[in-house]
Amino acid sequence: MHAVRSITEADVTRLVQQHQAEVWRYLRFLGASAELADDLTQEAFLQLLRAPFEERTPAATAAWLRTVARNAYVKAFRRPPFELAELDEIEAVWTGFAGADAGQQALDRLRLCLERLDGRARDAVRLCYEERRSRREIGDRLGIGDDGVKSLLRRTRAVLRACVERAEGA
Repeated sequence: MHAVRSITEADVTRLVQQHQAEVWRYLRFLGASAELADDLTQEAFLQLLRAPFEERTPAATAAWLRTVARNAYVKAFRRPPFELAELDEIEAVWTGFAGADAGQQALDRLRLCLERLDGRARDAVRLCYEERRSRREIGDRLGIGDDGVKSLLRRTRAVLRACVERAEGA
């Protein structure tokens, strides 16, 4: 078992340089605005100073920072834009395609896939993730119920995931 030591300012500086872009991109992937992602990324790194932290591998550190950032993101809303179970699914997708580029290539592929969406799917994604509308508001706009919105968003995320994975394999 490793002893937990106090983290130094130099350690924090190094960890910020290594992981800041990935944490920020992950928060944007979750749906945070750029400004909120800035704040929550900073909060994740401040947590390094507040809590006992044992640095292990870069992947374990990145996972720890994403968990801290994700928890801060959920706390930023009274009602998160999606259910907590969906966060695990989102985390699995992120870890599946975020590599050495900290997700930049995946973001580029996702943007291309988003451009291919049309109709209700595109409107639902825009209302949910860009305008931060509730399911009820999205349903009112699209003329469907809350459960219909939930199903539409789930199907659309599956379509986007498949599209990103196809683009990744190409």
